[in-house]
Amino acid sequence: MAIDPPDPQRAALRKRLVAARLALPDRLERAVALQNALRVWLIGRAERSIGAYWPIKGEFDPLPALYRWSEGAPEGVMRRIGLPVADRSTGSLRFHVWYPGCPMELDAYDISKPKGTEEFAPQLLIVPCLGYGPGGVRLGYGGGFFERTLLSVEPSPVTVGVSYRHGFLPMLRAGPAEVELDVMLTEDGVMWERNTGQR
Repeated sequence: MAIDPPDPQRAALRKRLVAARLALPDRLERAVALQNALRVWLIGRAERSIGAYWPIKGEFDPLPALYRWSEGAPEGVMRRIGLPVADRSTGSLRFHVWYPGCPMELDAYDISKPKGTEEFAPQLLIVPCLGYGPGGVRLGYGGGFFERTLLSVEPSPVTVGVSYRHGFLPMLRAGPAEVELDVMLTEDGVMWERNTGQR
């Protein structure tokens, strides 16, 4: 259910980026730095619900930073973290509450998802990026789930891309159906941020 026609060049680029990410000799150190960058960026944010993802193929794991964010909520404020559940009929994602120790099961794509927890519409989305370009351009896996999800979530959430710096592609441009991110974070900190008006 790709949102754009298959592009052999982009498919080859995706394959190279996954291999390069898995081969990073200092991926653990980069992950720690990106955890810190994400935690610092979240300080003072007004959103109370964040949708994230279950990491695959060497992706950065945002869940430890998000759990600390949820635990640091002011008294009387409930913060929720959600993980996606793929809807095969629409090709989009729905988000269900996740917490450490939450019962999990595999979805139709063999990715872990919460089992039997409440669905909600996140105010902010943490989005994994295989690659990223200037101005919030993102290269994903090509399935179009992210783009269709943004079209279906109301109101639109703030979108925060996360990637290691090796994924920077200076010539990357958005395709006709691709959505540019509001924020881009790497282990070096904030690479791109538009004014989201939510602090």
